[in-house]
Amino acid sequence: MAAWTWRFEKTDGTEVQPAVPPEEFPTQGDAESWIGEHWKALQEGGTDQVRLYEDATEIYGPMSLHADEA
Repeated sequence: MAAWTWRFEKTDGTEVQPAVPPEEFPTQGDAESWIGEHWKALQEGGTDQVRLYEDATEIYGPMSLHADEA
């Protein structure tokens, strides 16, 4: 079964530790719902953008967590 995960980054692509403990999700929808609930806390904790992965494959990103860039 595939695991869906997020990578948390600064704007330059450097990986950062997220302010909210990350999870592995069974579906893309679950992962997207989680980021929708936690994006503000993640942004306030120093994450500028995220990338979504299915196992080792990048599905999309970078996606900004800054509302003015959305």
